[in-house]
Amino acid sequence: MLYAVVFALLATSTLAASQRQYSFSPAVGSGSGAAYSITGQGRITAIRVWEHTGNLIYGLQFRYGLVWSPAVGPRYGSPSEMELYDGEAIIQVSGKYNNNVRAVMFTTNRGRTLYAGNLSGRSFNMYPTNPEAELCFISGRVQGALTSLAAHWAVVQSPIQSSNSTEA
Repeated sequence: MLYAVVFALLATSTLAASQRQYSFSPAVGSGSGAAYSITGQGRITAIRVWEHTGNLIYGLQFRYGLVWSPAVGPRYGSPSEMELYDGEAIIQVSGKYNNNVRAVMFTTNRGRTLYAGNLSGRSFNMYPTNPEAELCFISGRVQGALTSLAAHWAVVQSPIQSSNSTEA
């Protein structure tokens, strides 16, 4: 009987630990329009955000390793851009929303931020449940501007590669 209890406790704690490797921050915004997700191979190494006249977030793009993902949404003007340093990861996504995503701020584990958008609307703050996790991809909906945004987090086991490295 004691062995069964110990086994059950070990199995439960192992399952709980593995479930904390991944987490999801639910979408904010109205959610109208076409679905999107920005994914890629490896870690996120850079971000681009397009806003239109300081109003709404219209476009997003991530670079995974050395490869840029397809951009989501229209690309008006020059994007705000941040390249991550070696060992740097996105650990928080926050901003403002109403029917559309009005502002977005990406924060890294080194305290750096990339901010774009308008300071009006309801606030949101997304972060992983595991302190070792980082942003792996985002999803949501777009109709002209981004109408919703959700964050997907995971503990990444692979070694961090330099964004300037050509090694595989």
